Amino acid sequence: MSFFISNAYAQAAPGAQQGGGMELLIMLGVFGLIFYFMLYRPQAKRVKEHKNLMASLAKGDEVLTQGGLVGKITKVADDKDFVEISLNETNNIVVQKAAITAVLPKGTMKNI
Repeated sequence: MSFFISNAYAQAAPGAQQGGGMELLIMLGVFGLIFYFMLYRPQAKRVKEHKNLMASLAKGDEVLTQGGLVGKITKVADDKDFVEISLNETNNIVVQKAAITAVLPKGTMKNI
């Protein structure tokens, strides 16, 4: 049968490349720098800003929660992680400090 089909033989393996380790280390270093400046550093900055926001919460601040609720802080517990927020004259809720997204300018609730 080999009359119609020619035999296929594997090629000889080429020699191993020399000096490939230095390029690999440089490429890993570049990827590490990209990871640091594009992902880690901005996230760490956001976490630091949010911690400062939670530490600066005081009675009378108008805040926005993660759930979209807007209210005025009526009680802050320093020893616990909770604050009491007044949504209007009759409704008060208790939320964690971490659930507060932003401190709004004074008078925001009157304008809504």
